[in-house]
Amino acid sequence: MSRFCLRPPVLLVGALVCGPAIAVPGAALDLYGRVGWTHDDNLLRIPDDAPAFDNQRSDSWRTLEFGAVYDRTISRQRLVAHAKVSKVSFDHFRQLDYDGRDIQGTWYWQLGNRFEGRLGGSYAQTLAPYTDFRSDQRNLRKQRRGFFEGGWKLHPRWEVRTAFSRDKYDYELDVQAYNDRTEDVVELEGRYLARSGSAVGLVLRRIEGDYQNRRPFALTTLTDDFTQDELKARVDWKATGATTLQALAGYARRKQPSFGAGRTSGANGRATILHEPGGKMRYRASVWRDFAPLESYVVSYTLNKGVSAGATWDPGARLRVEADAIYERRNYNPRNVPIAASALEDTLRTASLKATWAVRPKIALSAAAIHQARSGSPVLGIGKFTSTSFAINASGQF
Repeated sequence: MSRFCLRPPVLLVGALVCGPAIAVPGAALDLYGRVGWTHDDNLLRIPDDAPAFDNQRSDSWRTLEFGAVYDRTISRQRLVAHAKVSKVSFDHFRQLDYDGRDIQGTWYWQLGNRFEGRLGGSYAQTLAPYTDFRSDQRNLRKQRRGFFEGGWKLHPRWEVRTAFSRDKYDYELDVQAYNDRTEDVVELEGRYLARSGSAVGLVLRRIEGDYQNRRPFALTTLTDDFTQDELKARVDWKATGATTLQALAGYARRKQPSFGAGRTSGANGRATILHEPGGKMRYRASVWRDFAPLESYVVSYTLNKGVSAGATWDPGARLRVEADAIYERRNYNPRNVPIAASALEDTLRTASLKATWAVRPKIALSAAAIHQARSGSPVLGIGKFTSTSFAINASGQF
């Protein structure tokens, strides 16, 4: 389930231009660093017909990042830990400067020949999205996550899996405190494993959202607590040697008693197809329909429908080019207020192009361009906007 429909510009560009360093399994420790510069011509996603903060829409920022990856295998157990710290400094909106944190740890455990799984946790501190909240003040979001996954192989072709996770979100600004929440997920799955490497399973899942603070609405306050039950099929189909279909899709029912009828249901899920014919090209495409929470005064959640397509080209051993396009429509569910359905939807289009050059085995230069366009919804106070970002980065492992 999507947490946010749009990433903040700093996250969007940072995730596209560079990814975390990956240690070689069995190795002990890898250190890495990155320095980057990014420019965005509409940093805070100000609508086209709205005045900008300080009469300034664009801004540039610099990122310094240092991290370490620990990866060690001991007998049948594997331990992986990743820690990253970053410093982000803006040229104009200096009040947004922040120190980022990203810490993750996972124990890939195995007990005998029939039991295996994962146990881990993570902590992240970064800038929260401004897409549904107009402000020029810093709003850091802290996310803490803990999870457990376990599998029991009943037979070479059959297995049962269970998973538990908890995500906790805290926001820096007092006016965003009503978005502080905890989400608990419980999952049970039965899966069939084919000789070809394909797999198909049936998944039962429950998601419970608990909001610590009540949201102001009219002359009272409301709770955003929700429960979502899902019944889905998980498919990993090796259609050919070059094509794979991955899907998790089915039926979902969401209950939020404080909003309107307080209940909605329907098809929910995502499907992705990967095609790797060999040579220098790889292709990917996805389609999805899911419910997502939204930080808004007049709606409780969104129903997102989207498609994406992308390709990766490796023209040489040291050069890689990636291109992606995304289209997403959000349909909003109103609170207890009379709003025409046609006024409660908007669309987002995103196109990106990234190139990476491996100067040396452990040194890489990258550049990226991203364009976003949004139709907006005046009723929700979300206007039409466009944004174009450019970024360059240098990273190295040592």
